[in-house]
Formats: sequence, structure tokens, C-alpha cells
Amino acid sequence: QEQLVESGGGLAQPGGSLSLSCVTSGFNFRTYAMGWYRQAPGRECELVAAVAANGAVTHTADSVKGRFTISRDNDKSAVYLQMNNLNPEDTAVYYCNAPTAYVQAKCVETFSLLPFHSWGQGTQVVVSS
Repeated sequence: QEQLVESGGGLAQPGGSLSLSCVTSGFNFRTYAMGWYRQAPGRECELVAAVAANGAVTHTADSVKGRFTISRDNDKSAVYLQMNNLNPEDTAVYYCNAPTAYVQAKCVETFSLLPFHSWGQGTQVVVSS
């Protein structure tokens, strides 16, 4: 069964930056597109960014365009999200998983396209002064 371990969250001030990492195992990472989702309090799950297996960025949500950058390292089976110029609306739990167009209201209830359909625990990001 695959494992996805997100890290790097924490408390940031408005205008600050955080770097999220997701280390994976248990599946052929280099053949899967990957993405970052977020679940903000009281809001529906949002796919914020996605990257193809070859490293090409395929999706960046309008809400984070120009501020967030997704990348991946296939040798390390890891995907990253660099978040700059954070604002309080970025407060959320952030998850990595394969991107899908069929995002449910809750991220963890979205059908994962990974072989064993797993979700990680996510990493909490809080943006507050």
C-alpha cells in the first residue's frame, strides 16, 4: 500500500513563505501525475496545483497563481509546494495525491487514483498575524 507523508506546515505570518514536502512510497511514483490539495475550515476541498510525471506543471488554481509553485523529484519520490506571499485564506490542511477532476467536498473522500487509493495525514498551514 502506498504511503504519502506530508510535512512542512506550520504557522506563518501574512506575506510569509512555507515549503511543503510530500515523500511517497509503495507505488511507481515517476509514472504518476501528482498534485497538492487543500481543505480549509468550512470550505470544500481544492486542488491547488498539479504536476505531470515528467515535471511539467499542468494546473495552478487561480487562488494561488503567482504565489505557489509545485515541483517534484522522481529520484526521491517526492513532490513539493513552495508557497510565497501567504494570506489568511491559505489556512488549510494540505494533502498530496494524484490529481483528479472529481474532487469531493472533503479531500479525503475524493477517490484517489493511486493504486491503493490512499490519503496521507496532511500538513496544517496556519497564516495569521
